[in-house]
Amino acid sequence: MTRASGNLLAGAATLVAGLGLWLFAGEVDLPVVDPVKAGVVMMCAGGAEVLLGLYRAVRASAGSR
Repeated sequence: MTRASGNLLAGAATLVAGLGLWLFAGEVDLPVVDPVKAGVVMMCAGGAEVLLGLYRAVRASAGSR
């Protein structure tokens, strides 16, 4: 597995987990963190990692020419 595909996979998993928190954990009360806000942060981090994976994939394919 290349670094690009690893970033894509990890980013997609983080994005989906964050989406699940954002959609389904709205009525959970935790004393330290709000699950909805944590879900939004996880979606942003996952999206950034997906973009990094796409960048690395395009960069690797351009470098092999």
